[in-house]
This record gives sequence, structure tokens and C-alpha cells, in this order.
Amino acid sequence: MQRNGERTDDFRTDDFGDGTREVIAALMEVQSVMGPGLLESVYEACLCEELRLRGLRVTRQVPLPLFYKGIALDIGYRLDVVVDGRILVELKTVDRLIPIHQAQVITYLRLAGLSVGLLANMNDMPLRKGLRRLTPSKPSARSYDEP
Repeated sequence: MQRNGERTDDFRTDDFGDGTREVIAALMEVQSVMGPGLLESVYEACLCEELRLRGLRVTRQVPLPLFYKGIALDIGYRLDVVVDGRILVELKTVDRLIPIHQAQVITYLRLAGLSVGLLANMNDMPLRKGLRRLTPSKPSARSYDEP
């Protein structure tokens, strides 16, 4: 994306057309005010307040039902934050994001039927280094019985 003749690739200037831009701005504001090093629950509470201040509808700790072969299992998975019923925000406070964190969000998106998620490591400075915008991958057409 170009702004004033310079190339900018950070999340603040790119509009994905799915509402994530405002959520990303809210995440950056929370990290700017609170700094790194706190518990996930603190960032979650602050993010929800920031999103509400911006006029967005927010739900915390959304139960995620899990079905196996049509049977509901009482597992207790929860989505950190769901914004406007369509954007998942998964918060982490780790040294660095690893592939399993992204896999978790993609799986949550598929199970919840959501189309976009943000994975944010609130310990990364600046936040954009620890921020991932993810969409659910299509399940493989390959049978697991195949070699």
C-alpha cells in the first residue's frame, strides 16, 4: 500500500475490508497504553473495553462446542474475544509465536464457522511483529487412509 509516496505494509494502513482494521488499531492502542509483560486476561479485559469505546460489539470467553461424529463433547474450549459476531481475536503473552498458535486459531475459526481471526502476541514490541491475520484453510480432500 502507498501513502505519501512511500510503501507501507503494516496493519495500520491496510484495509482488508472485513472489519479487522479497527480491531488491529484497538490492539495497538491497548499495547501502547499497557505495555508488554502482563497476563492475557488483563489484555483481554482492556481490549474489550477499547473495542466497546470504538462502538463495536464484543463477547469474551465464548464457549466453543466440539462435536465428534455428531456427538457433542463437553471439552470446555473458549474463544478469547469475538468482535461483532464475526472476528475472532486470540491473545497470547509468549516470548514468540510458534506454528501451533496459528494452527489453533485456524482450527477455532473452522469449528466456530468464522471467516477471519487475529492472533496477537501482546509481548511483541512493536505489536505488528507478533500480529497475524488468519483465515480458515480448506480441509484436505485427501483421505487419511491414503498413504
